[in-house]
Amino acid sequence: MNDTTLSVGSLQARPGTKVRGTVQADLGTLIADIPLTLVNGTRPGPRVVITAGVHGGEFPPIDAVVRLADGLESAEVHGQLIICPVANPPAVYQGRLNISPVDGVNLNRVFPGDPAGGPTERLAAWLFTHLLDAADVYIDLHCGGIDQVLRDFVGYRLTGDPDLDKATAELAGAFGIEDVILGLTPEGGNSHAAAARRGVSAVLVEVGQLGQRDEATALRRVDGLLKALRHLGVLDQDGSAPAPIREWVWSAGVTAEATGLWYPEFSFDADVIGEVAGGDLLGRIVDPVDGTEHTVHAPADGRIFYGMHGLTVAPGTELAALAVPWDPDTAARADTLRTPGAGAGSDEAGPRP
Repeated sequence: MNDTTLSVGSLQARPGTKVRGTVQADLGTLIADIPLTLVNGTRPGPRVVITAGVHGGEFPPIDAVVRLADGLESAEVHGQLIICPVANPPAVYQGRLNISPVDGVNLNRVFPGDPAGGPTERLAAWLFTHLLDAADVYIDLHCGGIDQVLRDFVGYRLTGDPDLDKATAELAGAFGIEDVILGLTPEGGNSHAAAARRGVSAVLVEVGQLGQRDEATALRRVDGLLKALRHLGVLDQDGSAPAPIREWVWSAGVTAEATGLWYPEFSFDADVIGEVAGGDLLGRIVDPVDGTEHTVHAPADGRIFYGMHGLTVAPGTELAALAVPWDPDTAARADTLRTPGAGAGSDEAGPRP
């Protein structure tokens, strides 16, 4: 039997209960109300943390997490669930971009945070202290933002711990998503990388694009989460077999080197974003003043997993990210891969600045 009360700040759920509410996070210059659902089963099992709303403008994950929380009851849960639909209220409610309007910082670049830092660094530290430090499993939900097309994928980081990496690989394959992208190191400031460094089995799940809110995508996400929770033993198994997956590693990230208007050559349809070879034309950046064109070419072979849909770009804006099929030999030459992540786009990549 599980006889442990699940507590986050002032919010408490006794065994066999589901509790919803908000907990205040002191960010120095402001107080953020963090919405949470705590589901505490009566039977033993893992503690699983699920977050959405780390970025503004990523609506499908928030919708899916709320639907999941609505449908779960403590009587069916083994272990404990902490569900946070809006991890970054300033960015979600006051902005529509990855950076916070409070201080211009991308929350998913500063984990595990700094309790004495700026507001976003303090928020990262609060989330780690109150949600993740006692977690066994962490699932962070994202999608292509309002200016980004994206192929669905699950991402996780290799840590060098064989047991942890095996457990995380199996979790990544449990969502029913065909493409799984491995980060070759656990370094960087995104949430799942920082959690992996703490020994937590952590994955990033990217489903949906352009921030588009639609019921079909939300239900697809809920179904994937239920599959993962069954795999983890949090919910009873239903006898279904895991779907086959394809494993990838990043081969290149492409960033803008000029200010202007972006005209990509690749499709905006995430289902048909295709393969490119090194040197292929990816698009053009056009100066709106004099029409000067800056051509952008693929620096390596790969499949485009996400791309910039927005029209206006500045130097450093991420335009596309490419991945190639995983070959274990690649791990020995990780430094030859030009991984994405220098800008404000995708959340699964190699080491970040």
